[in-house]
Amino acid sequence: MLKQGFSRSTKPLEFLSDEQVASLHRGTLHVLEVTGVRFEHQKALDLFEGAGCNVDHENKRVRFPSGAVEACLRSCPSSFTLRARDPNNNLSFGGNNLYFYNSVGLRTVNLDTWESKIPTPAEQHEGVRVLDALDNLHLVNTYTPYMEIEGIPSNMLLLESIASRIRHTTKVVCSGYSQGSERFAIMMAQAADIQIAGWVMASPPLAYFEDACSAAFNFVEAGFPIFITSGASYGSTSPATIAGSTITNNAELIAGVILIQLIKPGTGVIVADFTFPTNMRTGAPVFGSIGSILHASMFAQLWRSYRIPTCVSTSGYPNAKKMDFQSGYEKALAGLSAALSGANVVSMHGGVSSELTFHPVQAIMDNDIAGMIGRLIEGVEITPETMAIDLIDQVGPIPGMYLNKRHTREWWRKEQHIPQVADRISYPEWMQKGKKDTLEYAKEKMEEILATHEPVPLSEDKDREITKILKDARKHYRELGLLL
Repeated sequence: MLKQGFSRSTKPLEFLSDEQVASLHRGTLHVLEVTGVRFEHQKALDLFEGAGCNVDHENKRVRFPSGAVEACLRSCPSSFTLRARDPNNNLSFGGNNLYFYNSVGLRTVNLDTWESKIPTPAEQHEGVRVLDALDNLHLVNTYTPYMEIEGIPSNMLLLESIASRIRHTTKVVCSGYSQGSERFAIMMAQAADIQIAGWVMASPPLAYFEDACSAAFNFVEAGFPIFITSGASYGSTSPATIAGSTITNNAELIAGVILIQLIKPGTGVIVADFTFPTNMRTGAPVFGSIGSILHASMFAQLWRSYRIPTCVSTSGYPNAKKMDFQSGYEKALAGLSAALSGANVVSMHGGVSSELTFHPVQAIMDNDIAGMIGRLIEGVEITPETMAIDLIDQVGPIPGMYLNKRHTREWWRKEQHIPQVADRISYPEWMQKGKKDTLEYAKEKMEEILATHEPVPLSEDKDREITKILKDARKHYRELGLLL
């Protein structure tokens, strides 16, 4: 059964002093007002100019007065609700709520050779079905779970993916954009009578391309909330220092927030941290690093001061190539620090290696990590019943015991987190039962899910409408010469 998120009962960790938070905010305001942000979208430039921003149309650069920045941040809601296909799976973002969502991969991975391969449409649907079954996964990411699917043209990947998610999960789903594909994704969401969270991405350093701006207009005008993210790499597309990269990342995200609030004040926004250090030997981003953990922790604290919901995306992408010890500590440390720092949404499930590979078996193991993190941030309930003083008096010293008491039967499941696939049996039992490890248990769990779990299907009318929209999208891209 899906757990409806976790509620933080403990004070979030604070890596920064109040003065350090203020310094980063002042640095961000300076970059927004003096350096500016490039927007390659005429309608956006006109909107900024009408709001009193300094717009250089020739260079497509917008400079934001501090007053306009503060006003737009204030107009952004501190919480909002997103509607899923099953009303029981609706999510309320903000405050002390914590949700987990999945990472994605370019391809799937062979669990015997650890080599990547293009997934089939059947593997795509199975991946979504597994995610639908996991009780500690609350929303399903865009491009889920794969960025390539055998036999699907690149122009149609996002749309085939969101159709798969709408059909095979009743949880909240997200959508990206590519060559105007968000318009068809919006149609599918409306046909299914759900809301989708639209992702809009800055292009560091300090720019938004035309397709991102167009997607922002389309999602917001449809009445859907927005996830805004960037993808900076410290030392290449942002400063090498964590503080400097925090400022440029912050400026990029705030510029996006301003655009969205100018399009429609009060639109729900979640800002997402997706930044990594640069491997200076190769130029590639370093996934699973302590630098990303520090950046994400600072990010969460800074945006708490703005009272805008936050998402940490870096935690779901390890640098490990296998489902091994390195993968476990990279994901657990990153996810735990993000949750403790106050993030409202944390990426966790399914990513095997960076953004290259995903596998449902990994998502099943990650579900245990998410459950443990969630249980930790919920804290401990201190009441007369949980302190159990009367019971302690009743049981007394040895030979007293608690196993046969009603209090134990009522409370042990509430107090303990019970993982699904972790090895928790005794050593003699482990020897007798074939010496299985977590990976083997997770493979068995996936087989069980696929054999028994059937997501609630769409109605026939809604399913036909989704099929028609996909057909119209193919026709549209064929007429543009973008599809054979």
